Amino acid sequence: MKTPLFLLLLHLLYPLFLLSAHNILVPEPHSYLDPVSFHLLQTSTFNNHSWVHQGSGWFGELQTHSWNRSSGTIIFLYPWSRGNISNKELMDLERLVQLYFNEHQDFYISQLMFKGPFDLQVAADCERHSGKGFLGFVQVAIQGHDFISFQNETWSPYPMGGRKAQKACNLINLNQVYTNRKHWLLSYACPRLISELLDGGKAHLQRQVKPEAWLSSGPSPGPGRLLLVCHVSGFYPKPVWVMWMRGEQEQLGTQRGDILPNADGTWHLQATLDVAAGEAAGLACRVKHSSLGGQDLGDDITSTPLVKTLLFISAP
Repeated sequence: MKTPLFLLLLHLLYPLFLLSAHNILVPEPHSYLDPVSFHLLQTSTFNNHSWVHQGSGWFGELQTHSWNRSSGTIIFLYPWSRGNISNKELMDLERLVQLYFNEHQDFYISQLMFKGPFDLQVAADCERHSGKGFLGFVQVAIQGHDFISFQNETWSPYPMGGRKAQKACNLINLNQVYTNRKHWLLSYACPRLISELLDGGKAHLQRQVKPEAWLSSGPSPGPGRLLLVCHVSGFYPKPVWVMWMRGEQEQLGTQRGDILPNADGTWHLQATLDVAAGEAAGLACRVKHSSLGGQDLGDDITSTPLVKTLLFISAP
């Protein structure tokens, strides 16, 4: 019996392979990470009669797998993301992925008659929602536009996909064995995979990494004004609170950028504040994060994990 991780990766990357459905149990959900999801992403580019394929696997917002297109191998980015796959199973899986790509190419070029350069994106997802069980779906896009999707045992065209999308769904839906097993894997094998990744990666997923924070001035927004920048980096998990403050008063003009990933799996962001030059002294950047422990720093933040308060002192 193949491991659940092998089963899911195999079927989502090679949809015509037949799998046995017995002896797979849906696990009890884990409480420390909810909601949780697993995503397989594929990007294929057709140009000058040749294809370039890229693939990756994501556990929530953490990338756990990638596809080496040069060597045709799967890369497990963490030891625990490999699960219990043997070397032989891994070699078989990589051969099947290559075969999937070949048949994928034939479907879009020979059967659907796509011509000229185009990009194909495929996303296969299963998500666990507290109290709602698991939801599984597949979405396919051409040139960044929705093409077809799979949910509840049926492939459906998106309106902008036109006749080719309808034709694609008609062809795939005729293969009842394939659609049934796709539904089974999204509804039953994927929950088992999520459970396996949660168990294997528990130490990694539950780790707490404290942020570092520092202040600087950005480009001047205009005459007599300063752009104050609060840099916060190196924290994990992702949720964080950053605010420019004057005493205990939040500065509503705080502009917080996107939370972006670092190469080591931690996160970083910047929070800026546009102020008159004479009003910069005494402003502070305050950072809250779960890794910093609970501190009572005032009635407005009682029992909130808060770490650093950095004071900005303007130059004389």
